[in-house]
Amino acid sequence: MSGKRSDNRKDFIIREAREGDLPELVGFLAKLALHVSGAPPHELKQSEYKRLLRTLHSALDDPNKRLVVAENRTAGLVGMGYVYIWRSQGIWEQSEPVEFKSGIIDDVWVEPEFRKMGIFRALLRDLVAFAEAHHAAELILEYSTSNKEAKAAWTRLGFKPTGVRAAAFTSAVKQALADNHP
Repeated sequence: MSGKRSDNRKDFIIREAREGDLPELVGFLAKLALHVSGAPPHELKQSEYKRLLRTLHSALDDPNKRLVVAENRTAGLVGMGYVYIWRSQGIWEQSEPVEFKSGIIDDVWVEPEFRKMGIFRALLRDLVAFAEAHHAAELILEYSTSNKEAKAAWTRLGFKPTGVRAAAFTSAVKQALADNHP
């Protein structure tokens, strides 16, 4: 024996998600939301849990969606990735209808203790292959500007900001409109 120990944490497979995985995947989505917002851990409302469960369940049998997990031999599920194909028509008058396809990478999560082991890249390889097989010309995703780790990871993979997504509370916009008379 060489004296080196195998790191069992690096033993993982990427596979399609199954129905039994979904409760744990909802937990991953909750962790992702907390990570992005910087909020302390807390429980999801039951209505939100059920909504996320339905959303993930819809991906299982939809040929235009791919939900995959990273599974470690000893630790179980340690990551997830989700992509779906979005179709749009061109805005210009054309002699033939043109359909543009994009792969929307909706969520990718790897448990913190399993990061820097190639799981993120393995999940992405699967999602990109799915998008490519569906003739998606581009990949689109969103990440919070406060999430420096995500920005660095996506930038290394060639993603560049193409716009700004801004958010405001309806009440704040209503008040601003009232304050700024014509």
